[in-house]
Amino acid sequence: LGAFAKEYAESLAQTAGHITCIVDKDQIIAVSGGGKKELFEKHISPEMERCLSQRTTVVANRSDSNYVPILEDDSADSYNHQLITPIISEGDVMGAIIFLSQDKKMGEIEGKLAQTAAGFLGKQMEQ
Repeated sequence: LGAFAKEYAESLAQTAGHITCIVDKDQIIAVSGGGKKELFEKHISPEMERCLSQRTTVVANRSDSNYVPILEDDSADSYNHQLITPIISEGDVMGAIIFLSQDKKMGEIEGKLAQTAAGFLGKQMEQ
């Protein structure tokens, strides 16, 4: 997953205007658009692992009941809005595309961008 992750995260961050993370099943493997120091190569939270295993896209604000802490240490995860889309390859969850924002809600455009990126990375893993 790491081969394309950095470049793809940079492209997504430029297009979406949000902090973009790509995670595998254990940690954040690419970050672009800010927050790199507090996010890159940090381990994901047990809640994030459960989110991946459920294979569903999550769009949430920090105050929502479905908000998922990204990192084990949520104090660094100080973002108010998130969108998480799983990357699935050959039926297995390989990771996720995550958009984070302090002040901008995620909408349909971000959802489609994340789905497209997840589909592309999933197909790359199959090759």
